[in-house]
Amino acid sequence: MSTPGAATQAAASIKPATGKLGVMIPGMGAVATTLIAGVEAVRRGLAKPIGSLTQMGTIRLGKRTDARSPLIKEFAPIADLNDIVFTGWDIFGGNLYDAAKTAQVLDRDQLEQIRPYLESIEPMPAVFDQHYVKRLTPKKSKTGKNKCDLANQIRNDIAEFKTKTDRQVMIWCGSTEIFLEQTAVHKTLEAFEKGLVDNDPGISPSMMYAWAALKEGIPFANGAPNLTVDIPALNELSRKMNAPICGKDFKTGQTFIKTVLAPAFKTRMLGVSGWYSTNILGNRDGEVLDDPESFKTKEESKLGVLDVIFQPELYPDLYKDLYHKVRINYYPPRGDNKEGWDNIDIFGWLGYPMQLKVDFLCRDSILAAPLALDLILFMDLAARTPSLRGLGIQEWLSFYFKAPDSAPGVYPEHDLFIQSMKLKNTLRHIMGEDLITHLGLDYYGE
Repeated sequence: MSTPGAATQAAASIKPATGKLGVMIPGMGAVATTLIAGVEAVRRGLAKPIGSLTQMGTIRLGKRTDARSPLIKEFAPIADLNDIVFTGWDIFGGNLYDAAKTAQVLDRDQLEQIRPYLESIEPMPAVFDQHYVKRLTPKKSKTGKNKCDLANQIRNDIAEFKTKTDRQVMIWCGSTEIFLEQTAVHKTLEAFEKGLVDNDPGISPSMMYAWAALKEGIPFANGAPNLTVDIPALNELSRKMNAPICGKDFKTGQTFIKTVLAPAFKTRMLGVSGWYSTNILGNRDGEVLDDPESFKTKEESKLGVLDVIFQPELYPDLYKDLYHKVRINYYPPRGDNKEGWDNIDIFGWLGYPMQLKVDFLCRDSILAAPLALDLILFMDLAARTPSLRGLGIQEWLSFYFKAPDSAPGVYPEHDLFIQSMKLKNTLRHIMGEDLITHLGLDYYGE
């Protein structure tokens, strides 16, 4: 049981969410415009924030018989949607109404209702290098003498935004960059900052944004699978500046379903011999992923899920020979309405084979937008919470990512249900409430 008054003391240690929360988004395309338009629609009472745990989710406190299940946003000191202010960077120019029309996620009537608000936000020129995203050609980007200069231009943009807001969070919603492996420049903060001056090819634009945010003490979340903050140098900077970081690549469609089904098979000790996944999508993300180097980055993120969940080293008879294949195909007519198709070959008692087929016709940005909102609000909460902000990696937010980050030597958790339990227990912990173990024996004691 918790100590009497512990909840009050723990909650009091968290800095309140007063003032304006500034949200900075590199890459203001389909996901960003869907997020921002959606937040404004919710603020005006035009829609419900469906898919957002922070806005619609509850959290059980105490025993089941206590009947205490407040909304998460009423339990923890989470920023109010009315206090959020948006800005960001993009390479295509125009205001967010133009960008949302181009993305073609939301219908025209819905956009017209909030058109003046979207027209009031015009992205700043972005740091961009076509070497890292080959299928896009910028119309509006920053220029500088080297990567250090460009990164400091981002810091200048942040400094200006700080004068208009009280707290800030940065969330990457830009395109998937080419696959990069860690090199010497990523090992220490000193080597990284020297690499900025030397224009090291191992430093991508997303890393420059992350470095700029962390140097300013601002939390950074990554919605794409790029190698970004998941390097020792930026992990070091995160802890030094008490600026939280977390995983990468929003867990939206096909991988979300994988992290539901795979734990079910494992829990019932059913074997899996093959899992074939293919996608078709036609948005800008699909166009970028049509480049093999960018696809490699996404493939690595999507492939890692099953190995960690199934633990073939512990269950060789069930999963040692699993064949896992992932494909993404660019198909322009589909637009943002992605189709994820899975063929799963499983086997059961005495080795008899079975199959499961899943066809998920989903809207990519509609699934991603509420995840981005939750990450913004939870990362802001982490930055205001003494027991969390100094940790650097916020592993409790693994729930939102295809590629969760974790401490060195600790494997990441991919099981959606364990991730959910971890997230809610972290909220209980920082608020001084008892953790929920689901043991339940005290209901049946004498």
